[in-house]
Amino acid sequence: MIREPLTLFCYADLSGQVRGKGFPTRLLDKRLKAGIGWTPTNLMFTALGTIAPSPWGPHGDLTLMPDPATRVEVDFKDGSPAERFFLCDLTETDGTPWDCCPRTALKIAAKDLLRETGIVLRATFEHEFVYSGAETRAGDMYGLGAVRRHGVFGEVFIAALQAAGLDVESYLPEFGPGQFEVTLPPAEALAACDQAVTVKELARATAHRLGHRVTFAPRVAPDGLGSGVHIHFSLWTETGEPISFDPDRPFGVSERAGSFLAGVLRHMPALCAFTAPTAVSYLRLVPNTWTGVWSNLGYHDREAGIRICPVFGASRKAARQFNFEFRAADATANPYLQLAAIIRAGLAGLRDGAPTPEPTTGIDPGVMDEAERAARGIRRLPSSAGAALDALEADAAASAFLSPALTQAYLANKRSELELTRAWSPEELCARYAEVY
Repeated sequence: MIREPLTLFCYADLSGQVRGKGFPTRLLDKRLKAGIGWTPTNLMFTALGTIAPSPWGPHGDLTLMPDPATRVEVDFKDGSPAERFFLCDLTETDGTPWDCCPRTALKIAAKDLLRETGIVLRATFEHEFVYSGAETRAGDMYGLGAVRRHGVFGEVFIAALQAAGLDVESYLPEFGPGQFEVTLPPAEALAACDQAVTVKELARATAHRLGHRVTFAPRVAPDGLGSGVHIHFSLWTETGEPISFDPDRPFGVSERAGSFLAGVLRHMPALCAFTAPTAVSYLRLVPNTWTGVWSNLGYHDREAGIRICPVFGASRKAARQFNFEFRAADATANPYLQLAAIIRAGLAGLRDGAPTPEPTTGIDPGVMDEAERAARGIRRLPSSAGAALDALEADAAASAFLSPALTQAYLANKRSELELTRAWSPEELCARYAEVY
């Protein structure tokens, strides 16, 4: 039988899951103008297959309105259907923005940052994942043999990303068995999040076509190494000039970047509700595992909550390389909400003209006494998903970073999901989330 090609209009929901509707590709021109119908309560799906208590119930209608710039069409040339999808905004049926759309929340945050400060944030997401088709052995981390023994996956995956218009900066075997990492060059906030969604979906698509699976879950076993999402970001003018770096200031952090970082660190416990939002997140976020469990700014320190990253090569290139890495994040989150929350927190610091936090150098905040941490403004980040949600609700400023309706829907969704996991052992948590993500 002759096949009818399908295209999907999709969005990343509150759990970062990509959901949407398909239609015959021959109708694409029509759908690009009109979008496709959606239901508000669909936002309340949890990652675990339930529906959280919905403020909309059975009422209301929305439109999935595609962004043509996000088009993905990748033919793997293996007889399977091509990957054809667009990422969308959720709008009202009259085309006006819906106040609970995660992608729209990021667009508004980035627009406010630019309008108030003239600053454009660029970002990229370092994704770590575990590939089930890898032949593993002890000592494989960063090994040439690890790439050889995972077969054609890497080459097919990178080719798929390139076919989707995404450049790959690096691809490597990580510390865990069968664990790999992929990075892309930085882009403006919205494009960076769109790319993050596409990277994960094309990794899954590649593995599926090779008869295997990938998982981006923070833990696949309670005692194993975790997979995080390290969010790199830097500040730029609208005309493309870097403004994060100042060679005459301590550690190279410019005054404006310092205020931005101060805002992020001030609200970091609350931000964890958006950046590391699930019970399994906190099996990874434990001390001395290179994850970041303190609200500190660290100089070249992979234990810091935010790391000042190194620059390489000639000093004249330092300003364009200089960036910061938010480390308390993983792929059980929605990337648009992760970055929207970071932008909002940074903007709050800029509004206040907050002073640059004093970076820690070569010292673990865990060995400081409480008085020294307090003097530096360093706090222990939440140690559970419930504590992160509590921190968000307790932080009046952070709980207003998103629209009231979106914040309430998010809290209801996450608390409902957390309640489902409450009686699960660490082993079951890992198994369930590894399957979903």
